[in-house]
Amino acid sequence: MKQVQLLLLFIAGFSFASMSQVKRTGGLETATIKTPTVQCEECKKRIEDYVSREQGVQKIVVDYKKKTAKVTYVVDRTSIENVKAAIANIGYDADDVTAEPDAYKRLPKCCKKPEDGGGHEKH
Repeated sequence: MKQVQLLLLFIAGFSFASMSQVKRTGGLETATIKTPTVQCEECKKRIEDYVSREQGVQKIVVDYKKKTAKVTYVVDRTSIENVKAAIANIGYDADDVTAEPDAYKRLPKCCKKPEDGGGHEKH
């Protein structure tokens, strides 16, 4: 019986240590951002490469067919607003944040909106 109590105490202590580690770092949050201007694989790569270098971003996966970006980040190092701003700063709309105009102008033609003369061929 005493061994069972010690085992339970050990498990409880380990669980608490794990929880406190998450608390210390502020934890992770995952959010999905609508990216309506993402057109192709090139857009996907550009966003993933750029945003993954942002402090606090653990992972980002862009689905250009669904026009979404799923991002996991450390909440005490960045925010969803910062991630949206990063996406906008390289030329793409992110939820309610509009693409930065000069960055949008620098995008390849295939990555621009059809109404701006863009569109994509299959890459």
